[in-house]
Amino acid sequence: MEKITNSVCNVVIDKSYRNFNEALSIFHNKINSNINDIYDEILIISDQNVYNNVVDKLVDSIKAKFIYEYIVMPGEDSKCLDVYEQIMNYCVKINLSRKSVIIAVGGGVVGDLAGYIASTYMRGIDVIQVPTSLLAQVDSSIGGKTGINLGKVKNIIGSFYQPKLTYINVDALKSLPQNEFISGMAEVIKYSIIYDYEFLDYLIENSEAILNRDNECLYYIVKKCASIKVEVVEKDEKEGGLRKILNFGHTFGHGVEKLCNISHGDAVSIGMNMAFKLALDEKLIPNDYYDKFIKVSNLYNLPLKFEINTDDYYEEFDSDSFKECSLDKDEDILINKILDIMKSDKKNSFGKINLVLPVKLGEVKIIDNIEEEKILHIIRKCKNA
Repeated sequence: MEKITNSVCNVVIDKSYRNFNEALSIFHNKINSNINDIYDEILIISDQNVYNNVVDKLVDSIKAKFIYEYIVMPGEDSKCLDVYEQIMNYCVKINLSRKSVIIAVGGGVVGDLAGYIASTYMRGIDVIQVPTSLLAQVDSSIGGKTGINLGKVKNIIGSFYQPKLTYINVDALKSLPQNEFISGMAEVIKYSIIYDYEFLDYLIENSEAILNRDNECLYYIVKKCASIKVEVVEKDEKEGGLRKILNFGHTFGHGVEKLCNISHGDAVSIGMNMAFKLALDEKLIPNDYYDKFIKVSNLYNLPLKFEINTDDYYEEFDSDSFKECSLDKDEDILINKILDIMKSDKKNSFGKINLVLPVKLGEVKIIDNIEEEKILHIIRKCKNA
């Protein structure tokens, strides 16, 4: 068990769940206590896939007297007002109190949803994040962002609410489906671009061992990313400035994720490629840096372009709301819809799209003066012919 802490975040990295009670007692200043000495009731929120593989192991380790479970369907659709209301009603039904705790066991969807429920139930009760996906372990479970979606607008309802503890069992990554593990590598690569260029070399040199889920490599990359996230969050908890760099690839990616029905990690990978291409067009970075990004993306079989089926989406959008471009009309509507989703991003202000672009090796910058036509041009370039 290894702690990564500061004035804002409490993170523990481990190789099992056996030290869960010890970690919890440390952060409650109740040494040699267990969860029953700290909380009157426990509600575990998880999804069906994780429940089948992980929850029993965690329950056996924490040995709680009063424990309830609420299982949601896997996928982004669970981050909605209907599911939020259903779980809130369940919290009332089982009489969760202000001395109770919600434990989020799963990936980013479960973490975001459970975190927001904890932040609003009785004006806030403790939440513990137990991330089981690579994406959640290196990113979404740390830093206190919670949220649910409103229609097609991602995480527009939410709060900053720090978990009492983020407990990361790296061994849980061994049971991840390969596509989910690969998807999570997009967030891992992100950290090398925004904060630690030498980490990029590590990811390239150790790609085979990482893909084979070597224990030491998994532990190293999770610890590296978690340490960077903790440091950034301490400096800017409410995303007033520095923390925005963590959104590298996300502003472009959110539009692609929603329209193409792909995983968050795949969308971030495509979004990072768009950001790199735009940075090249703006002469912010040299070509060899972009080539290196392409190399690491290919090593991990991450997508760099997207496909959209116009038949699936055409009737959803009013074509009169989009300007005419040079592409086929149906595709033009969808290309502009990606831009439309980018405009609705929470991190924008004063009517400008805030883009995180690479500017130096291992360094990015928030830029808000890129013309819309240039953004549309990049989106077109990243669409498969």
